[in-house]
Amino acid sequence: MNMLHREFGEPRFGRALIAPGSWFQTLPAALQAELACRARPLFLQAGERLCARGDPPDGLYGLSDGILRVGSTGNGGEALLAMVQPPHWFGEVGLFDGSPRTHDVHAETDVVLLHLPQIVMLAVLEREPEGWRHLGRMLAGKMRSVFVSFEQMQMLPPRARVARRLVMMAADHQVDRPTLRRELTLSQEQLARMLSLSRQTVNEVLAGLEADGLIRRRRRVIELLDPDRLHKDGAEPGDASDETDVNPVDKSVDKV
Repeated sequence: MNMLHREFGEPRFGRALIAPGSWFQTLPAALQAELACRARPLFLQAGERLCARGDPPDGLYGLSDGILRVGSTGNGGEALLAMVQPPHWFGEVGLFDGSPRTHDVHAETDVVLLHLPQIVMLAVLEREPEGWRHLGRMLAGKMRSVFVSFEQMQMLPPRARVARRLVMMAADHQVDRPTLRRELTLSQEQLARMLSLSRQTVNEVLAGLEADGLIRRRRRVIELLDPDRLHKDGAEPGDASDETDVNPVDKSVDKV
């Protein structure tokens, strides 16, 4: 931990490495040390593009500060997939298959990322093949969440869809995250686009959740007041997750 602080100095540079519950913290100490030494900060201003659909894979990224917008553009509009907040790691798909990026990633705010280039990661994995298992675990968790998202689009009513997505986002898209983020920085319009719901419907749902004491709304911020009750709101009637301890982690769509 101290080594990571010394490596990057200002804490926000190393948040993707040292944040409790981040994917990086699940790695063996030796692999953590090697990746930390090879990661380099990358800065983007709000509105700048990190990568575009069709770009060649260029390694693994860890989001340390700020917010990224993940989506795709076409027919004069943008399909919003996710608003990603620290500490989030992505880019592992391209390490496995070497295929081009499948989505556009832009800086919603000024951001700080840690970058491990493709050639560096592949060299490390050649020496430390155990790293593939940890990358696979991260990828498997995200794919699991993709299926959950498909299910909620097909099966759940609007209130349950909104509640489930808020809890999943609060888990920061990380593997086995022990605690939930209590504040989410996003607008109602962005949430509506992610869920393919109208802004009016999302506004009505959020108003109901606020009236029930589950959330509090501020400008471009949604505060989770009672994540446990919110998680139960996001379960289907009769779903076992209503009565069992389920980790509500959203590792949603990450083929960026």
